[in-house]
Amino acid sequence: MFLAHQPWLLERLSVRLDSRVDAEDLASETWTQVLGHPQPHGIRQPRAFLTTVAKRLLFHFWRRRDLERAWLNALAQMPEAVDVSEEDRVLLREALERIDTALDGMSLPARTAFLHSQLDGLTYSQIAGRMGVSVMTVRRHVAEGVRRCYLATTSDE
Repeated sequence: MFLAHQPWLLERLSVRLDSRVDAEDLASETWTQVLGHPQPHGIRQPRAFLTTVAKRLLFHFWRRRDLERAWLNALAQMPEAVDVSEEDRVLLREALERIDTALDGMSLPARTAFLHSQLDGLTYSQIAGRMGVSVMTVRRHVAEGVRRCYLATTSDE
């Protein structure tokens, strides 16, 4: 089966990937999964089976590649590393611990909405769209987070 269908599979993947090396890697992974099939010799339509396996691998490949690109873009946009004094590190750590404690009692949706608002800088309508809730619900969640953080900072004084 390998000898009969490997050139076809490799050509099909090469066209979709524009990279012979990536196509060879995905073809190898496809054949590895074929070998993991309970009865690889019992596959009646090898090209259909190979296409299904290769498409799944291709989608995973594209998703990983997109994630890697997004990560590299985020890294490229980050400012150069800044030296922070040990005293500032301690203060930052303490502040983060207070915020974490303050948010600890919140429901997961409320905490998610608050963090999207404060860390990601998303608008309430963007958060509502991502979470599938109303803008009013997002407002309540964010307000709860702000209230908890305020109480956490004022209780120490």
